[in-house]
This record gives sequence, C-alpha cells and structure tokens, in this order.
Amino acid sequence: MKEETSNNSRRKFLKSFGISVGAAGVVSSFSLIGAAKAATKKPAEMVNLLTQDGQLVQVDKNQLRPTVNEPLDELQKRGREGIPGKSFVMVIDLSKCRNARKCMSACQNHHQLRADQHHINVLQMQDAEHTAPYFMPKPCQHCDNPPCTKVCPVDATFKRQDGIVLIDNERCIGCRFCIAACPYSARIFQWTEPKDAEKYKDLTYNIEANVPQKKGTVSKCLFSADRLREDKLPSCVSACPNGVYYFGDRNEDAVTNGTTGETVRFSKLIEENAGYTLMEELGTKPRVYYLPPKNRAFEFNGDLLNEENLH
Repeated sequence: MKEETSNNSRRKFLKSFGISVGAAGVVSSFSLIGAAKAATKKPAEMVNLLTQDGQLVQVDKNQLRPTVNEPLDELQKRGREGIPGKSFVMVIDLSKCRNARKCMSACQNHHQLRADQHHINVLQMQDAEHTAPYFMPKPCQHCDNPPCTKVCPVDATFKRQDGIVLIDNERCIGCRFCIAACPYSARIFQWTEPKDAEKYKDLTYNIEANVPQKKGTVSKCLFSADRLREDKLPSCVSACPNGVYYFGDRNEDAVTNGTTGETVRFSKLIEENAGYTLMEELGTKPRVYYLPPKNRAFEFNGDLLNEENLH
C-alpha cells in the first residue's frame, strides 16, 4: 500500500512541473548520457554538419536532436518539389560589377568547390572593337525551357515549380549530355574527388545544396536553394560588395539588392533599365536578367584586374 502511494506521489510531483513522463524521460536520458561521459571521461563523438552559410562545423553527436538530420528521401522529395508559390528570378546590373569575385568565392565555399571550379564565373566582355570592356557574372540561367533537362536519361536534372533547375547527384550517371546541351556552358563535371571529400563524407546528401559533391557527377549553380528555404538570399547575392545582384520572387514582382537590402519592383527595374536575357533567340527563356553596363559606377581600366584593387 505504501509503495502504491509512493508511485502516485511521484506522478503528481512530475505533473506539478507541467511535463509528461515521456518528456521527463527525454531530459533524464540526456542527463544520464552527460553524466556517463563525465564519469568515464571518454572523448565526445564528433560529426560534421553543413550550416546554411556553407560552413562545415563539428558538433558532439550526443547534442543533436533527432530532427537535425533529415532522411535522404525526405530531402530528395522536398528538393524536387521546390517552394510552393514562389517564382525566383535574378537581376545582374553590369554597370556595377568591378570583378571583385566575392560572389565566386562565396559560392565555392557554400557548395564544396575547389578554387578551379565555378558555379558562377565573372567574364571580361567587350561588345565591339571600339567599345569599352565590362565585367559580366554568368551563373546558370535557370531557363523556363531548359534543354539540359530534356536530354538527361535518368531524370537527374530537373526543373522545380519555383523555377529553379537542380541536379540530383544520387541519380546522375555522369553521361554529361546536359553539359553538351547547355548553351550557356553553365555546368561542370567532377573529374576528381571533391574538395574536403573526407570531411563531407558522413553528411546526408542535400539536393538543394548539392553537397556532398560526388566524383563522376555534374554540378552547377543552384540559386542556393537551401538558403532560399531559410528565407535567405543566395550566397553570391549576399557576398557581392558592389550591389551587382538583385534576387527575388517574380510572383510578388519584387527583388532585393544583396548589398543595400533595397527591395524594388522587378518589372519596373527591367523596363526602366532595358533589361535583357542572354541568347533570347534560342527560346530557352532564362530567369537571369541583365541590366546593360550604362552609366557605370566606375571607369574601367587595367588596375581593376589587380587583386589589391578589387572592392
């Protein structure tokens, strides 16, 4: 009889703190794990995780909640569906690009790329012999009529409902048909083991970041789809110090400048500045728009090619 009274009192004690026995079990299990580790002085088991800013960090496995690492099939399903109601577009103002290449390095860090690999490249352009040269960032154009997705024999590259074209390197067989089909030369092939392959090997594959990268597969610009899911701008847009990039939702007719944080009407920005897309005659219908290099914010000269002068 006393034992039953004691058990009832224990239940009332737990309820007085507003927690269930199940919740208390979770708390106590973590506490016991911590106590056991302290008692035995065994080193913590560390695992690698990729943050939304593209940084690889090590954390104690025992401190992770079960929801941190989502199953691969869930990440794949979510990645293929995209973000409902969104229609993403990018605008690149060529009058502001100074070849700082911060966009390139941010992209490389985010997507596990070596220094010689580019999802976005800054090109030096000159339209005619007597015209002034200018710099042009060139990412994947995320076409509405993408030729790359039509030639893939295994559905490894696809277009989502929000307009982003992605690659699934869990399905990619390395045939490189998509590379041949892309008129913008926007794709790269992993001929060798990716950068820091050992550090990334235990991560669950995230199709929206295409990380971990895999040897023998294709990779390209993703509009930092994993960051968009966290309501952040793409890595390249956030990293640019000169206000070159605008990014946003065509459905909302709004794009935000990554440097100033200013949000403007997408349609007005394109109309008033004679915006255009690359190779319109191909009918690919790109989602990356360019503003001509008029009224440039700087004078082009050879010094801009020197690293110490890049801002």
